[in-house]
Amino acid sequence: MRRTLFVPMASAALTAVVLAGCSSGSTPPPGSGTSSVSQTPAPGATEPNPPGDIPDNQAYVPYAPGGGGFTVKVPEGWARTDSGGTTTFTDKLNRIEIAPRPAPAAPTAQSVTTQVVPVLRQQVPKFSLGKVSVVPRQAGSAVLLTYQGDTAPDPVTGKVVRDAFERYAFHSGGREVDLTLSGPVGADNVDPWRIVTDSLRWQ
Repeated sequence: MRRTLFVPMASAALTAVVLAGCSSGSTPPPGSGTSSVSQTPAPGATEPNPPGDIPDNQAYVPYAPGGGGFTVKVPEGWARTDSGGTTTFTDKLNRIEIAPRPAPAAPTAQSVTTQVVPVLRQQVPKFSLGKVSVVPRQAGSAVLLTYQGDTAPDPVTGKVVRDAFERYAFHSGGREVDLTLSGPVGADNVDPWRIVTDSLRWQ
């Protein structure tokens, strides 16, 4: 009787071990209907963006360049970098680039199309033109250029994402200020971008 009781227990233990081994991630046989293809994107492949909306309760603070001439509000707490006369504010997936320069003539939709767009085609990976238009803002009319492009690959993961860009060209008294705002394609940043572009004031 003791021998009869131990045999089914050993059989049950062996069955459990076999089942555990089958569920530990072994490759399913061909035709089983279960895919074993890795979901890791190829290096340099464009990926969908996660949500990049700027919070509704985001606070804004004035920024004035060292040389003066204008002020503009930017989101409080964003990281700032300065390079070659251009100031950039970034936070997570969003970016604001402020580039002032002398400009005797005011920009037009035509000048932006013929002079700026070709440069961006060379600089922005997978550049895709949206439209060029003239829009009203508190500081006066601005030439708005919309486009999309890929970001540079992440130095660690190689991840590439798709961004939407809005470039506003303001002009007054021989000076031009280009505000370029960017974030993930599909993000709802209409209100934050309006706050920033409506806040520019000439001095």
